[in-house]
Amino acid sequence: MRVFLGCDHAAFELKEHLVAWLKANGHEPVDCGAFEYDAVDDYPPFVLRAAERTAAEPGSLGVVLGGSGNGEAIAANKVKGVRAALVWNEDTARLAREHNDANVISIGARQHDQDTATEFVRLFLETPYSEEPRHTRRITMLSDYETTGELPPLPVPPAG
Repeated sequence: MRVFLGCDHAAFELKEHLVAWLKANGHEPVDCGAFEYDAVDDYPPFVLRAAERTAAEPGSLGVVLGGSGNGEAIAANKVKGVRAALVWNEDTARLAREHNDANVISIGARQHDQDTATEFVRLFLETPYSEEPRHTRRITMLSDYETTGELPPLPVPPAG
């Protein structure tokens, strides 16, 4: 599977490790930067490129990394067609795919050790989308809003 990665300085070492781990495990990592450690670099140029490339290539996935992962998730979610999930444990890594059909995950390199972050990536890559109608309905609502800017209708409250 092709996996696009983007990070800033806070996650540079983790990104380098994940590129090697992905190759060793039969995936095709595409490094969108940072390409060298720079203590004052900014994450948007790298994360937005990883997110755009993921959205442009159906069937690929993305991994964005920073100190907390928060800014990277926010940035990735600005790209049309991206559903980025901030992952902080094994359950959120699985559920990002299973329930949300996320195509990008964000991990905070300062929040997790290398082995734990690698396990999050493994789970994310190996977990299929459940295709349950309730999850598909919710994802469709978000995609429609992203396209049209129209809010989904509110549910009708029960009579009584």
